[in-house]
Amino acid sequence: MGANRKGQILVPFQISLLTHVHRAIYVVSRGHLAGGTMVGLQIVMLTTTGRKSGRRRTIPLNALADGDRWVIVASNGGQPTHPQWYLNLLANPAVGLEVRRQKFTAAARKATPAEKATLWPRIIARVKNYEGYQSKTVRDIPLVVLTRI
Repeated sequence: MGANRKGQILVPFQISLLTHVHRAIYVVSRGHLAGGTMVGLQIVMLTTTGRKSGRRRTIPLNALADGDRWVIVASNGGQPTHPQWYLNLLANPAVGLEVRRQKFTAAARKATPAEKATLWPRIIARVKNYEGYQSKTVRDIPLVVLTRI
């Protein structure tokens, strides 16, 4: 679950609805309206291939630009399980990435512990919610590094 600006907990249905609305605005505006930043990080559209279905799925996510690569957080709102998109990219690390109006293929991988030690403070400095998500779950929230192919 996530939290809104007033600190209220969002239920999975609300999160799903917000994701669909955000994706629609991004597509219709070609990245102009929903392609900027959200809570201090760049919005990107990540496309993964379903590990069971083989279907392509696209989701808007917050990303940290780190040189020529992007870093995303597999927080799942602090839930005890990883988000489905993360499980999908573990099975098939070739992903699609759209940043504003640029679309490209990227290789996804879990950040090493050393990378996470450097990147995590930069991310939580911009988005305090991630720190709260980590504190409410026993799983280590992974960071995913996306590198253009």
